[in-house]
Amino acid sequence: MSVYGEFFTKFMEPFFEGLLNIFKGIGSGIGQMFNIVNYITVINDYKSDLTGVGLVIMILTIILLVAIIAVIIFFIYRAIRTYVRYRRNVKKEDQLIEEIEVLNNEILKLKRQNAKIAELTNENGEIEYDEDGNVKGELKEGESRFFKLSSVDAKFAEYTPEEIHNDFTLDSLCEQFRNFAASKLGLYYDINLIRLFVASFASNKLIILEGISGTGKTSLAYAFGEFTKNETTVASVQPSWRDSTEIFGYFNEFTKKFNETEILEKMYEAQYTDEVYITLLDEMNISRVEYYFAEMLSILELPNKKDWVVELVPNVWPGDPEKLDEGKLKIPENMWYVGTINNDDSTFMITDKVYDRAMPIAIDDKCEEFEAPDTEAVQISYKYFQNLFVEAENKHAVTDETLEKVAQLDRYVIDHFRLAFGNRIVKQLKEFVPTFVACGGDEVAGIDYLIAHKILRKFEQLNLAYIKDEIDGLITYLEKLFGTGKMPECKAYLLRLKKTI
Repeated sequence: MSVYGEFFTKFMEPFFEGLLNIFKGIGSGIGQMFNIVNYITVINDYKSDLTGVGLVIMILTIILLVAIIAVIIFFIYRAIRTYVRYRRNVKKEDQLIEEIEVLNNEILKLKRQNAKIAELTNENGEIEYDEDGNVKGELKEGESRFFKLSSVDAKFAEYTPEEIHNDFTLDSLCEQFRNFAASKLGLYYDINLIRLFVASFASNKLIILEGISGTGKTSLAYAFGEFTKNETTVASVQPSWRDSTEIFGYFNEFTKKFNETEILEKMYEAQYTDEVYITLLDEMNISRVEYYFAEMLSILELPNKKDWVVELVPNVWPGDPEKLDEGKLKIPENMWYVGTINNDDSTFMITDKVYDRAMPIAIDDKCEEFEAPDTEAVQISYKYFQNLFVEAENKHAVTDETLEKVAQLDRYVIDHFRLAFGNRIVKQLKEFVPTFVACGGDEVAGIDYLIAHKILRKFEQLNLAYIKDEIDGLITYLEKLFGTGKMPECKAYLLRLKKTI
């Protein structure tokens, strides 16, 4: 045997001997407990010496031992039976969940088929035919299967969009929007909330407004559409939403037409103009976001915007809309998606995959009414809007000193909480924070908000009892890095988290 083999044998020998002794000890103990011969030998040794009361004690002792053994066997039996039942129930529950999921999908398919058939039938449920014997509603020769998209083509065929001239700054835009909402719509928002909302446009195409009901989440997205003179497209999410057809629509095999959604129509229209478009996914977590928005999340994260395409149909027909390229739709760069969520028992939890790719904005209270000057709406050029973001990133770039502090915080969180920031969030920080500063905010305040709502939020998934003792240390470290009195969002979140433990 080589010296390496000898080392391994000698080094591991105590461990394996100890492990063997454990099993030997357990076996020896069980064997000793159930050694009937030993019990009989003891009885034979003492039965001649025990008379009267002693004999009664011997019999009671034997009965007690038998009872103890019976109880042990009974509990072992109950434990095994309980475990078997538990595993059987878990298996049944898993099967039921799978069956329910399959049934839900089947119901959804049946509903769609019923909707397709309903398009072809009259009130009596009978299929109607036209004078030529064709089913009413079917695609006729020369007719486009994309009615709404082709209508957009027709609308813009003889329409020249007016050139939009803007000269506002991001700071003044926030003030204008706030005053417009107050003076024209009777909606009141804190200026910091407006800054967060506008700055989010620079870093994410998906913005999530979360908070308790009645704080103005839906109205904020609606108000911004009114302010930009381009009405917000509202899509009320339904519990039945299961896939991306809820966003884009689907091809009806019965009518040979494409059932277009309003979202799809606005996506297509956005390619013709330089305006800013908002699509509102109201109560977006009433269904699982990953079911119906997963494809969009993946597309919007691609670095090359030329790759922002989705296939609507696999082939090309005569009369298809002009801006469809071989059945594929270009996702417009000038459209943002705003989702509102309520966290209660009737909704689904938003997963990390969605949160990491979105900018969450918490709206926890209402703003007090204030006197606002009468302010008019402003039509916004997407190109000008985007150039303001680029200008902000150059003018108010996050300093190397601040980035180093963020990196140090990242290392601290990894060491103490086993969580990391990730490149995606650092990229968002470099885009969001400069724009937040250009909107009139403070650099550290922007970093504070981003870390609190995109990093510390992940702590809720950890074992809170395990990290309880680390929270005070993190608060102290934040003050050491950024200064006393800084990072109030992070500290407030950590203290709230500590109270729940």
